[in-house]
Amino acid sequence: MSRKCGLTLGKFAPLHKGHQFVIETVLAEMDEVLVMIYDCLEVTAIPLTVRARWLRTLYPQIEVIEAWDGPTEVGDSFEIKKKHEEYILKKLELKKVTHFYCSEFYGEHVSLALGAVNRLVDENRQTSSVSGTQLRQELYAFRDYLHPDVYRDLITNIVFLGAPSTGKTSIASRLAKEYKTVWMPKYGREYWEQHQINRRLSLSQLVEIAQGHLEREENLLLQANQYLFTDTNALTTYQFSLYYHKTVAPDLVELAHQAVYRYDLVFLCDADIPYDDTWDRSGEINRSIFQKQIKTDLIIRKTPFFIVSGDLNTRINFVRKILNRHQKYHNLLDLFS
Repeated sequence: MSRKCGLTLGKFAPLHKGHQFVIETVLAEMDEVLVMIYDCLEVTAIPLTVRARWLRTLYPQIEVIEAWDGPTEVGDSFEIKKKHEEYILKKLELKKVTHFYCSEFYGEHVSLALGAVNRLVDENRQTSSVSGTQLRQELYAFRDYLHPDVYRDLITNIVFLGAPSTGKTSIASRLAKEYKTVWMPKYGREYWEQHQINRRLSLSQLVEIAQGHLEREENLLLQANQYLFTDTNALTTYQFSLYYHKTVAPDLVELAHQAVYRYDLVFLCDADIPYDDTWDRSGEINRSIFQKQIKTDLIIRKTPFFIVSGDLNTRINFVRKILNRHQKYHNLLDLFS
């Protein structure tokens, strides 16, 4: 029996259960599965590399073909169809496709051009009635149609950094309430209260803080509605390690490095508000030093950040203005244009 090769294609912007049903149908019926994914900046800002990663992660047995220069026109005219057919044939090179899978009108003409069987899947959208357009407009409302790996990549993760008593918790919790989402409290405070001895933690315990914080943050990304407001991250734990031990465990060094690339927006809370001198803090002078160290670390790591200062309302208004202009996966410099 000859080997059967199935092809499906799309923008997958974002990848949803309807797409997955088509791909899983191909996998169930074919010996070899090809998925062609198009760059489509006019439709979505989600980079092609991110969307292709979803496919490769969820379906490691498929071959993903990235169509960076694919035609973007959509329609049923002879010219548009011919352009798509020629591009697909060129992109496939010498691969012989025996079956073309889709649930769209173009199945007939593409399969004909390929000399393949036109395999329509869920043409009436009975398995998944949601569309990519609906998802892009109301992500949270249709979250059940998205795999967790996809959904977490669509949430804007915002972190607030700064020395102790710079208002991080107040800002994160209030913004979460305002935007009807969740926020990530600093896990280090909870851990410290349970494990500290003479107000100190070991190097390995500081690693545990960073790891525990990250685990909780990942869980909250799946519960978030558009935004996750995060209070502190591994960069702060890194600085605490330097402060108390003059060194940092290798695992914490790596977690701090990962934190540089993890967040969509970074806000540094200024130390221009009254110091709240609680028993677990080390004093206003240390706050000033720690603040300088955090800011310097961000600069050295080339991490873009916004400074928020003033009273709580002023800070909230500033962050709100940034969020109103920010779009995930857009160039951060666009905020200043």
